[in-house]
Amino acid sequence: MAQLVIVLFAISAITALLLGLVNMITAPQIAINNQKKTDDAMAAVLPADSYTQVEYTGGNALVTAVYQAGDAGYVVQVAPSGFGGNLDIMVGVGTDGTCTGVSIISHSETSGLGANATKPAFRDQFVGKSGTVAVEKDGGDIVALTGATITSRAVSDGVTAALEAAGSMG
Repeated sequence: MAQLVIVLFAISAITALLLGLVNMITAPQIAINNQKKTDDAMAAVLPADSYTQVEYTGGNALVTAVYQAGDAGYVVQVAPSGFGGNLDIMVGVGTDGTCTGVSIISHSETSGLGANATKPAFRDQFVGKSGTVAVEKDGGDIVALTGATITSRAVSDGVTAALEAAGSMG
């Protein structure tokens, strides 16, 4: 019995050590890749020479970060809750208070339904919008994705939160 316990402990210890080693080796590259995705998303929604993170003091819990995009406006990172979990969305807001672009960095939405929110045909509907953005079922003018109204509402809520956050920045 003692030999069985020792063997199982040794296997578990070696496995934990190997997992820790792999994590230590890959963590820096994962962080670099995540930063690159974020940088690419910012450049896609509002091109600027530089992006400076600014403090957001508003009370909207959907807003996770706000970046000043030079003199072009703000890029706001939001995390609304969709059907499969939180979406990580980057929204550009120009100096005129309108949406300049939407980029979905990551999501856990259903493939073929909510995942279609990443397609340009859906995201382009938000460009030029201001104020409260909503899907047609909620009285707005955003055409919801077929079979993915929850995801469509989540993106709309995220864009609305980003517009409000950028508006509160001045």
